[in-house]
Amino acid sequence: MGGSHKNLIFVYGTLKRNHRNHFLLEDLISTNDAVYIGQRTTRLQYPLVTGLYGIPYLINKSGSGQKIRGELYSVSKHGLVRLDELEGIRVNHYERLPIEVIDEDEEEEPNGVVLAEAYFAHCGFGERLWEKKGEVFRLFYMTCVRICVYN
Repeated sequence: MGGSHKNLIFVYGTLKRNHRNHFLLEDLISTNDAVYIGQRTTRLQYPLVTGLYGIPYLINKSGSGQKIRGELYSVSKHGLVRLDELEGIRVNHYERLPIEVIDEDEEEEPNGVVLAEAYFAHCGFGERLWEKKGEVFRLFYMTCVRICVYN
């Protein structure tokens, strides 16, 4: 079914390889609706908190938290619809917002910034989640960021 891959999507949690929702990206790759580009890191720091059932949420508060490591995919319009469905865009679970990512291992352009989109906790509850868990996670990030599961 494949389509043009024009949407760059940065994934950081359960959609990453070897995580529980990666099956969707595998399916999209098999139908030529997604292409894995490589590992990337956010240019800015963001809070990453864990909600119910261990689900990670990126909070749209740049400058707090840490730089987040994840994976970059090019996704067709059809693939984007399926990802939005999984992430609960229509029910305000997550929202897809712009994010700048970098390839820290790139030798030719070490600081080349790419504009992509990522799934952030919906603003309706993301800030409350950060306020509720922020102090605990700020301490966590300061002491344990090198062993974080999402690195």
